Amino acid sequence: MTTRTQDGSVGDVAHGAIGSGHASFRRPDERIARFVAEALGDARKVLNVGAGAGSYESAARAVTAVEPSESMRARRPTGLTRAIDAVAEELPFADGEFDAAMTLFSVHQWSDVRTGLREMRRVTVGPVVILTCDPALVRDFWLYRYAPEVLDIEARRYPPVEELAAALGGAWTVQTVPVPLDCTDGFNEAYYGRPELLLDPAARQACSAWSFADDHARERFDRTLRRDLESGVWDEEFGHLRGRPTYEGSLVIVRATP
Repeated sequence: MTTRTQDGSVGDVAHGAIGSGHASFRRPDERIARFVAEALGDARKVLNVGAGAGSYESAARAVTAVEPSESMRARRPTGLTRAIDAVAEELPFADGEFDAAMTLFSVHQWSDVRTGLREMRRVTVGPVVILTCDPALVRDFWLYRYAPEVLDIEARRYPPVEELAAALGGAWTVQTVPVPLDCTDGFNEAYYGRPELLLDPAARQACSAWSFADDHARERFDRTLRRDLESGVWDEEFGHLRGRPTYEGSLVIVRATP
């Protein structure tokens, strides 16, 4: 039996405690959505596991959403289907019920990734699509200089892509997803060329890894980044990123077919 918080969340994040600012800073980016849509192919009946507030569901056609967190289900726009209160590890569906399945920015928060992915494979006859970050690449980002604790946390939380593929079985591919300079989905790498925006505590808190950092780490990050931006040190080393239209970092799509 999967252990759940009072909010219904599972894994290492209690979404009810993160705050409502998530919706302002984590808005789906249409360019990332196109990669998700391409990975889903022509599937009509799609399952979205760990659906949250419904980001990127427009990339699919007929969507059945699963979300254990009561607070996240409440944030879903009225135009989206009502999410089912269930967990990845215990999906309430028949074998082969869906043409495709997706889970986006979610697997690193599950309590049992292998079981959850095997459940997704059980109920899906076609591709299973995972939008995630490759933990082997997470630390290759300028933020590591200023907040190493945060990226160390992220690298530990994200399952290796080989582990994801092994749990799903079949044939699989890994595709790097370029992050646009003006990306509207505020995960850490979305600010690769806009470092000033990460000085906003609300922007940081919309990325769950920051909720695990202590006050000392957050204060040191703010102080050192602010100092290097004011002195020009950041721009001397990383300023070329301000004009780069896309950034290829740790964001990937893992796609597995039977």
